[in-house]
Amino acid sequence: MHRVGLGLILVLANASGVAQVDCTAPASWPPPHAEPSATQFLDELQRASFRFFWEAADPQTGLVKDRSRADGPDARSVASIAATGFGLTALCIGSHRNFVSEAQARQRARITLQFLRNRMPHHHGFFYHFVDARTGQRVWQSELSSIDTALLLCGVLTARQYFADPEIQQLATELYHRVNWPWMLDGGRTFAHGWKPESGFLPHRWDTYSELMMLYLLALGSPTHPVPAEAWQAWRRPRLSYQALDFIFCRAPLFVHQYSHAWFDFRGVHDAWTNYFDNSVAATRAHRLFCLNLRQRFPLFGPDLWGITASDSARGYVVWGGPPELGPLDGTLVPCAAAGSLPFLPGDCLHTLQTMRAKFGSEVWKRYGFVDAFNPHTGWVGPDVIGIDVGITLLMAENLRSGFVWTTFMKNPEVRRAMDRVGFKPDTPPRR
Repeated sequence: MHRVGLGLILVLANASGVAQVDCTAPASWPPPHAEPSATQFLDELQRASFRFFWEAADPQTGLVKDRSRADGPDARSVASIAATGFGLTALCIGSHRNFVSEAQARQRARITLQFLRNRMPHHHGFFYHFVDARTGQRVWQSELSSIDTALLLCGVLTARQYFADPEIQQLATELYHRVNWPWMLDGGRTFAHGWKPESGFLPHRWDTYSELMMLYLLALGSPTHPVPAEAWQAWRRPRLSYQALDFIFCRAPLFVHQYSHAWFDFRGVHDAWTNYFDNSVAATRAHRLFCLNLRQRFPLFGPDLWGITASDSARGYVVWGGPPELGPLDGTLVPCAAAGSLPFLPGDCLHTLQTMRAKFGSEVWKRYGFVDAFNPHTGWVGPDVIGIDVGITLLMAENLRSGFVWTTFMKNPEVRRAMDRVGFKPDTPPRR
C-alpha cells in the first residue's frame, strides 16, 4: 500500500537534555514537574508536523498527499482521504497555535470542503481511499473506504466547529449528512471495510475492537442516515492480559488504540464494557513493556527507546507491533507509536521521543519532524513521512497540551447524540 526508500547509517550518541516528566492522565499541560524543554519540544514537533499538512496539500483541492519525502516536498501526487481528514484538523491546530493566520487556515479549509462537496467523486457519500491530489480521481483501484471516510469526516466536523464561517459550516454539514451509512452495512450488523465498483463490497468486516469506534459513532449520530443503536453492540471486544494489565484489544498495531481518540473524548466516561481512554492507557503500557521485553533480540530497545506500530521498513510497509507479537519485527522504531499515545502515557512517550531526537538528531528529524521509521540496529532510516502518522502525532500532541481537538470536535451535537444513544455514562467517581 505504501512505498519505502533507502536507508542511512545511524551513529549512537549519548542522550542529553531529555526532559523527564512524571505524569499519567493529561488533566492539564504542562504537568507540575515538567521541564521547560518538554513544552518546547512539543511545540517544535507540532510546528514541523503542521508544516507537512500545509505543504503537502494541493493548493487547488486541499487534498493531502499520502506521503512525502521527510526533507521536503516531492513530485508524488497520490493523496489519501484519511490524511486529508487529519489535514483539516491540522488547519484548526495551525490557526490555534498561530503557525498560520486564521484567515489562511480558513481559506484552505474552505477550498478543501468546496472540492470535497462539489467535485470529489463519491458513492453514497463515501470516498475512495487513495486519489489523485490534483483531480480527486481514484488511483490504484483503491476501495471506497468506510474507515477512511470516517477519518475524513472527523476532520470535516472539526473544521465545522472551529471556523466561524457559514460556508464552511454548510459544506461540512452537507458532506456528513449525505453519507448513507446503512448502505455500508451491506445487509449485516457490522460495517464492511469498503466497496469496489469492479467487485462490490469487500469481504472483511469491522466486527472486532479497533479504530472502528469513530466509524460507528459517526453513523449512529447521523441525523439523515443513521444505523441502529444495536450496531454498537455488534462488534466483539476480546480481552488480553499482559503482565498484570488487562484490556480490550485486537491483534493489530498500536494505532488502533489511538485513532478514534484523536477526536472523540472518552475521558471520564464508559459504556457497558469499559472506559476506552483507560483501556488505551493500559494498551500503551503493555506495548511499552512488550518493547522492553524485546531487548534480548534488539539490545537498543529499553526504557528510553521503544515504540512499534504499522510503518515503513527496510522491506516496505509493514503491519507490526504487539503484544502479542505481530509481524516480522526487526528492531525498527516508529516514532508515531509513542507520539500517538502522548495523552495516554505522557511521561514515557515524551521521554522516548526526546531521546530519539537527542540520540539520532538530523538523521531521523527532518523538515516534517520525525521520519516515519528507523532502525537503530541496522542503520536504516526511512526517507519518507506518511500523512496519517504525522497526523496522529500532531493531534495527540495538541490533545496532551490543551485538549483543543477534543474540545472542538465534541461540540458537534451529532457526536454527543451518538454517545448518548449507545449509553455512555460518567465514571463514578469522575476522573476529572
